[in-house]
Formats: sequence, C-alpha cells, structure tokens
Amino acid sequence: MLALTRPCPRTAVDDAGMTTSEYAFCTITAVAFAGVLYAVLTSGAVSEALTNLVVDALSSGL
Repeated sequence: MLALTRPCPRTAVDDAGMTTSEYAFCTITAVAFAGVLYAVLTSGAVSEALTNLVVDALSSGL
C-alpha cells in the first residue's frame, strides 16, 4: 500500500544575528522616542501648562 506523506517543512535558515539586530533597533527607537518626548516636555508652552496644572491641583484644597 502506498502511504501518502507530506514532506517535512523546511526549517529556517541560520539567523543567528537577527535577535541582536532586533534589540538594537528597539533600543534606537526607544532612545529616539525619549529624545522627542524630552524636547516636547521641556518646551516653553508645555512646561508652562504642566506647571499651571500642578499649581491648580495643589491649590484646589480638596
């Protein structure tokens, strides 16, 4: 009797450096995002708005 078998799926080729490159990409992305966030939060308008928010919250007397 002829057995119908499926060939084994091919295994992935060697990708030894792939994990390292993914970590490097994520690290670079996180540093870039932190830089943009720092620039936004230290700008004059945002800094003033955050200061006013904190002052209003502390002086509300709840």
